[in-house]
Amino acid sequence: MNTPAAPAGSRDLDSRGRTVLDRKVVEKIASQVASEESFAGGSSGGFLGIGAHSDFSARPKVTVELAGNIAVLSVEIGLLYPVPLRQVTEQLRRRISERVNALTGVEVRQIDITVSWLKPADETTGRRRLL
Repeated sequence: MNTPAAPAGSRDLDSRGRTVLDRKVVEKIASQVASEESFAGGSSGGFLGIGAHSDFSARPKVTVELAGNIAVLSVEIGLLYPVPLRQVTEQLRRRISERVNALTGVEVRQIDITVSWLKPADETTGRRRLL
């Protein structure tokens, strides 16, 4: 007896396999989202964390603890000074959470942000201004 062929797309979902997302994928996405904000930066250069310097073109450092479909993120960033720190970090939390969820389907439960440096907006050459 012949059974009718199942139409394309109606196959059992379990037979398709499963997708495993490594925590490094979430780290890179969150880091990229944070770097897209004009007021945030990361650190670059140095060796083993020694001699690194503030850099607005570098991506902030992000670490992720991933348990199933739930993530807890720690973000280390540098910011322009002066900015309203509480408002800016809340904006960054919201944006990272939304983008990570939209791109990966992972629910972000908590984002801890450490502001590791502040850089004045008018600091361009690193030289002192003469009065």
